[in-house]
Amino acid sequence: MEVERLTLSEWGDALPETGYEVFHTPAALSAIDAHVDGELVLYGGFKGHQAVGLMPIVETRRTIGRTLMSPPPGMNIPRLGPIVMPTSPKQRKRERVNKKFVEAVLEDLGAMGPLSLVRMLTPRQYGDPRPFQWADFKLSTQFTYVVDLDQQGVDPVLSSFSKSLRRDIRRGSESDITVSVEGLDSAREIFEATRTRYNDQSRGFPMTWDYVRDLFTGLGDDARAYVARTGDGEFLSGVTVLYGPETAYFWQGGTRMDHDGVSVNSLVHWRVIEDILEDSALEQVDEYDLMGANTKRLCDYKGKFAGELVPYYTIETDSTAMNLAKSAFMAVTR
Repeated sequence: MEVERLTLSEWGDALPETGYEVFHTPAALSAIDAHVDGELVLYGGFKGHQAVGLMPIVETRRTIGRTLMSPPPGMNIPRLGPIVMPTSPKQRKRERVNKKFVEAVLEDLGAMGPLSLVRMLTPRQYGDPRPFQWADFKLSTQFTYVVDLDQQGVDPVLSSFSKSLRRDIRRGSESDITVSVEGLDSAREIFEATRTRYNDQSRGFPMTWDYVRDLFTGLGDDARAYVARTGDGEFLSGVTVLYGPETAYFWQGGTRMDHDGVSVNSLVHWRVIEDILEDSALEQVDEYDLMGANTKRLCDYKGKFAGELVPYYTIETDSTAMNLAKSAFMAVTR
């Protein structure tokens, strides 16, 4: 196997049709590269001319040492990390490709050095993080909620929801609330409402509008701002949804709001799900990733959508230095 550092264009050529997340796309990586504190490094593993592995890393040099992150903190990227696509269906060969690719990237990065701190959140499709564990990195499991919408109609999906959620959606359909897909100005409204909520809760909000704008415009039709308004046009709430090749991702927004006894966010999420089920432009999308499964206070609400609890992995340097660095990052991003 040959492992190379790729340009963004070469990365796009090597990316498979499916099996990755929205932040692996060239458009999303371009926005990250333009705004991240560090250097975006794109790795490709090749067997001949065939790409069998891809991994984006952000390298940031500090006063002492450096961090190697995928995703970088503070940019609201839920997962990034490696993509492995072996050419053989045989398990033994798939494991060998994964192991060799991970080892080669870690060696090229010098990731095991005493002054290097590594942290990755893997994509859901990456099911075998053992090569990192064998390289003495700490491994832990996290979760997300994914609503399966493959070959299902509106009525069966609605009937799978909790009774209280179905009641909210019915009440909303009888209210003056409208939920529509709007443009960049509305994405800005969602951003500002989210920033205000974080500030009110004394939580850090490191994202900038310039980054959100570049990501939203760069993704084009694969980014949508869903906005709930009253009958006279007043902004109530909204979410920004990003679309990958198979999955819609709840990305930003969802400020809690009740209007005339109706949970506005329930209506917004329902509109997203209706679009996935009925919009021909989203024909290849068959699931909705709701996020939030690692936050105890959100689980009760997110669980009402009958999503599957799906695991992914955190991989990080197992050291006191990483614990201190992580605490500093979390203080800014939580």
